[in-house]
Order: sequence, then structure tokens, then C-alpha cells
Amino acid sequence: MKSNRRYPYFTPDEYLAIERISPIKHEYLQGQILAIAGSSKVHSIIVGNLSALLVNSLKEKPCLSYASSMKIFMPELDIFYYSDLAVTCDERDHASQEDFILHPKLIVEVLSDSTEAFDRGEKFASYKAIPELEEYILIHQKQVIGEKFQRKPQNVWVPSIYRENDSITLDSIGFTCKTQDLYANLEQLT
Repeated sequence: MKSNRRYPYFTPDEYLAIERISPIKHEYLQGQILAIAGSSKVHSIIVGNLSALLVNSLKEKPCLSYASSMKIFMPELDIFYYSDLAVTCDERDHASQEDFILHPKLIVEVLSDSTEAFDRGEKFASYKAIPELEEYILIHQKQVIGEKFQRKPQNVWVPSIYRENDSITLDSIGFTCKTQDLYANLEQLT
């Protein structure tokens, strides 16, 4: 039997007001507010490692890196997502007082069993609508593997895979590091 249950509709402004006081994170999908899961220790360490590497790399560039707590708004889709890490080099984002960005150049997601299909599918499809987005990175938790999807002319996304002994290059921000550097300190977890 089909349910006729209707979910309440929230405007983007209502979502932002709720999110500012909420103790847990939510994403916004065309009027619906959806709670998102917390992250594992491995996930947090990988995001922290990449964030630390980027801070040093971006010091002399007009770019800012945001890890885990910054929302990305896609107004044409009526969607707010949290990414694991995003970099914007756009002055409009720097000058804005909003608690979201609109023009990321790079977005990174760390894959988990519960988010991998969404990060590869619906979330990536939504991110592709951001004209300034040049690269989308997926980092695996269980293996030393990074995947890069780079936008080329005619909006073609070209994939690359980086394994343990490779260096991962993020052309969008002129950054390179060893893939295994993203996994530093994980050996301390027991």
C-alpha cells in the first residue's frame, strides 16, 4: 500500500536558519532537509591530512580551502550539499558573508560504504552543474586509491586513478602530493 505522507517543504532561507542552530548537519534537497551521518576516524584523518597539505600549498594563491563544515549551494538545482573538502578561488565566495560557497573549483569526497554510491552518482551529477568546478576527487578509505574526474572542453569529465606509489596532481589549484600522504597517521589507529 502506497503512503500518502507528505514531507514539509522548507525554503532555502528556512533551511539555513535551521542549520545554523542545529547540533547535527543536514543537507537540503529541493525543499527537504536530510540529516547526514557523522564520519569515521579514518575519514576524519584523511580529510585532515589533505586539508593540512592544502593550507601550505594555497598560502600564495587567491584560493581558500574549506574542510567538512562548508555548504555548497547550487541555486539552479535548489540543493545544498556538504563536501568533505572544497576549494574556491572565486572572489565572489571570498567577499560573501554567507555560510556557503557557490563557485568551488575543486571538490573532494572521502568514500564510505554508506556514501559511495551517492558520491559517485547523484551528488557528482549535481556538482557537474557548477560552471567553475574543474575537478572532483574521490578518496577511498579502505585502500590507498584516489580518483580524479577532470572537466575538459565540451563538459567531458576525464577520470584518472592514483594508487599508493603515485603522486596525485590537482591541476585546478596547482597542487601535487604523494597519494600515500593522504593516509598518513592511519597506522596509529588500532
